[in-house]
Amino acid sequence: MSEPRAAFSSGTFALSAEQQALFDTIETTREHLFVTGRAGTGKSTLLNYLSWNTSKQLVICAPTGVAALNVGGQTIHSLFRLPIGVIADHEIDQSADVRKLLNTIETLVIDEVSMVNADLLDAIDRSLRKARQRPNEAFGGVQIVLFGDPYQLAPVPGDADERAFFADQYRSMWFFDARVWDATDLRIYELSVIHRQHEEEFKAMLNAVRHGGVTAEIAGLLNATGARPAPTEGAITLATRNDTVNAINARALANLPGRVLTAKAEVTGEFGGRAYPADEALQLKVGAQVMFLRNDSDQRWVNGSVGIVTKISSTVFVEIDGEEHEVQPAIWEKFKYSYSAATKELKRDIVAEFQQFPLRLAWAVTIHKSQGKTYDRAIVDLGQRSFAPGQTYVALSRITELDGLYLTRPLRPSDIIVDQDVRRFMEKAQSIPAISAR
Repeated sequence: MSEPRAAFSSGTFALSAEQQALFDTIETTREHLFVTGRAGTGKSTLLNYLSWNTSKQLVICAPTGVAALNVGGQTIHSLFRLPIGVIADHEIDQSADVRKLLNTIETLVIDEVSMVNADLLDAIDRSLRKARQRPNEAFGGVQIVLFGDPYQLAPVPGDADERAFFADQYRSMWFFDARVWDATDLRIYELSVIHRQHEEEFKAMLNAVRHGGVTAEIAGLLNATGARPAPTEGAITLATRNDTVNAINARALANLPGRVLTAKAEVTGEFGGRAYPADEALQLKVGAQVMFLRNDSDQRWVNGSVGIVTKISSTVFVEIDGEEHEVQPAIWEKFKYSYSAATKELKRDIVAEFQQFPLRLAWAVTIHKSQGKTYDRAIVDLGQRSFAPGQTYVALSRITELDGLYLTRPLRPSDIIVDQDVRRFMEKAQSIPAISAR
């Protein structure tokens, strides 16, 4: 599995000692692992490296289309041909092609697993047992490696009937309460070395927010820092609501002189729905504040870099930190795994492409879409209230240093929400021996 991945680089970089130890464990054992860690600990870096350097027949999947595109994988529902919605104990239909594919997998990686509900994980388990004709072996003998941070993203509740089903059938909706774990072990490994922030005091504050242990002193420091007047340029607003973000971006774009120019994406193949990785119609003006949606292969910018549009022609010129760069359209590839009878191996074919400038208007972005991004400065707008567990932590942990934090209002105790099921599960991480560097 060495073909290039859509949003990943070639994985030739060096891993830290703890990342290397974890990679070695994945490679040399069949243990089921949950790889987690605070924001900025390098979960995506490790997954990138694994996808390029594994010697195993490895498949990567994710719960949403955009998440799958970001890791060069396939959505769970597409890979397993599972119906949308609660699957419960319904019979799982499998074609001969799906069975062949599932029989070839040695290691299944699920990224953003915190968004996968317990019912879907049990359906993956049942699908693999059925296809591989190993009804008494968890996941049909496939090694499962899960990546994600339940302190940041949660599974999305369905309608009232689905919520009632989970209340009746499961301890919680979370993947870690799937029935498969009743009879098989999941080893939790929490990456601990933070690469995004370097100030020890700020790291400690973020950890307190993550675990719901914010003291009056920490809250006072965060609020005192965030109360300064926000910069008028170069900072992005992270807001809880889509309508807030859209209003800020539309107003700022309208206030610029000149006419709006629109770049329309080129879409080939079947993307399925409208889960595009960038705007289908990107509206820009000279002077617009934009955010990059991809890492640059020449390292001129990274996913999350913020700049100002200086010129628009057949390409777009963007100034970042005083230096102007020409930006070409990028191609996102949608993949589909299949089984090759000739080689008796997995194939990963491109089934669709999306071409667009890797830019988004970025006076504001939702906290949810800031996931995985890194900003030097950001204005955090929690609106009337933070309404989801982990939301405040995600927003604050995007920022590289405390001095880059600006708040539209002071943080309140009610803004720090930690899901109690996550707290229960993650306490296990403290009792499981860490994987040591070899």
